[in-house]
Formats: sequence, C-alpha cells, structure tokens
Amino acid sequence: MQDIDSLRINFSEDQLLLLNICLAFIMFGISLDLTPSDFKRIFKYPKSVITGLTSQLVLMPVLTMFLIWILPVQGSIALGMILAASCPGGNISNFATKLSKGNTALSITLTSFVTVFAIFTTPINFSIWANVFDSTRGLLHSIEMNPWTMVKSVGMLILVPLLIGMFIGDRFPKFRDKINRPIRIMSLFIFIGFIVAALFGNLSHLYAYLKIVFFIVLVHNGLALLMGYSFASLLRLPETDRRAISLETGVQNTGLGLILVFNFFSELGGMILIVAWWGVWDLVSTLFISLYWSKRSPKS
Repeated sequence: MQDIDSLRINFSEDQLLLLNICLAFIMFGISLDLTPSDFKRIFKYPKSVITGLTSQLVLMPVLTMFLIWILPVQGSIALGMILAASCPGGNISNFATKLSKGNTALSITLTSFVTVFAIFTTPINFSIWANVFDSTRGLLHSIEMNPWTMVKSVGMLILVPLLIGMFIGDRFPKFRDKINRPIRIMSLFIFIGFIVAALFGNLSHLYAYLKIVFFIVLVHNGLALLMGYSFASLLRLPETDRRAISLETGVQNTGLGLILVFNFFSELGGMILIVAWWGVWDLVSTLFISLYWSKRSPKS
C-alpha cells in the first residue's frame, strides 16, 4: 500500500483562485439569512450560547486531541482532524436543527458567531493544537505555515462575503428572497464539487485508505455530536437547545477546510482525505440524526 501522503492534488494558481471564489460565493449565500438580531440573541439565550460556543471552540479541539492520542494515526491525518475541528460550523446545521425540532434561533446565532469570528478562531485554534504533538508540529514546521497568512486567507474567504451578503439581505430584502433559494442550491453543488475535485483522479488512494479514514471520521463526528448533546445536558439546558448544540458541534464547514488544505497543505494527502470525507460523512450523519429527532418531540 502506498503512503497516504503520496496522494497529490495539484491546482494551478487560476484553479485555486476559482476555488476561493466558489467558497466566497458559498459564504455569501449563507450570509443572506443573517441579520443583526441573530447576534443580539446572546442576550436572550446567554447560557445556551456560551455553552454552544464552549462546546465548539474548546471541547471539540480537546476531544480531537484525545482521539489523536489514543488512535494510531500519522501526522497528516492528525492535522486533518485538527483542521476539521477548528473550522466553524456548517450552515446545514441550521436546516438540520429545524428538522430535528431543535432551537433553530439558537443554531443560527451560534453559526453566525463562529462563522464571523472564524477569521481568528480557525487559524489560532489550528496553530495552537497542531503544535501539541511532535508528529503534527514537525509537519507544520516543515511547511513553514504562517498563522497570519491563514488569518488573511480566512478573512478574505469568510468575512468579506459575509459582510456583503448581510448588507444586501438587510437593505434589499425582496432581492434577497428572490435569489436565496437558487444560491443555496448552487452552493450545495459547489460544495459537492469541492469534494469531487479533491478525490476524483485519486480513487486508488481512496480505496486503499477509505477504511481507515471512514473509521476515524465516524468516531470523530459521532463523539462530537454526543459530546455537544451531553455537555448541554450536563448544564441542564432544554431539550431543544441540546439538539441545536449537538448539531452545531458535530457539523463542520469543511468547504473552508478543503480550501485551506489546497492553499497551504496540498502535499499532505492524509489531510485532504480526512477533511474531504468529513464533508461527506457529516452530511450523512446529520441527516440520520435529524430524521430520528424529527419523529420525537422534545421533552419539556
């Protein structure tokens, strides 16, 4: 079996620019639904919002470190797990929370916060946790990745399109309502296109390592969902909030993760496979858990 890092996805500068534009478009579509009131809800649900943010930004990376410690994974796979854990929540979590009869307003608020502040939280979290283990620290130093370079990239990919989308959504609501659904559909296909681009042409590597990657992502994602729900339960939040926080913790914006891999870590095949498969699997797991909860009314 070939080494997993022999997998290569080589994009030209023009192709990378196109991928960056595609992700910016996805973020623009997400932001059309965001309003200032989404950020003001922290005063309405302070305990729930703080619990959700703690679960995503603190406990999720800690869980990832624990899994890397107990699982026999090589450095590039570990870096992929850390990057996935450092990404903000995916916008599908809002739809999944609604389907799950969870607190959709809380879900939107959490997504809004972690997405806007991902310009800082994603690079900083990744840089901190990637230096914990010798295997990941060595890879990071060999690439000589500057965290501030990642900050600038995430800012251009997330903050700028978010601000433009929120401005259009606030000032031109009729236009927003007209384009919102088509953009969401296009965004989904673009996201799938990211994953196809990452994996197509490297199918032999995918077949060789799918069992390893599948197991790691299955455990990582499953424990993230369980941890978010358990942490909210420990703090005695309502059932609707527990469901929202569980989904916000377990669903990651791996579209952003893939773009960062392509821009900074294209020579690390383990990272590519982990992040790409995260993008596939959390859609599947989220659908199943949402359908399960949709048939069970939350306990008061």
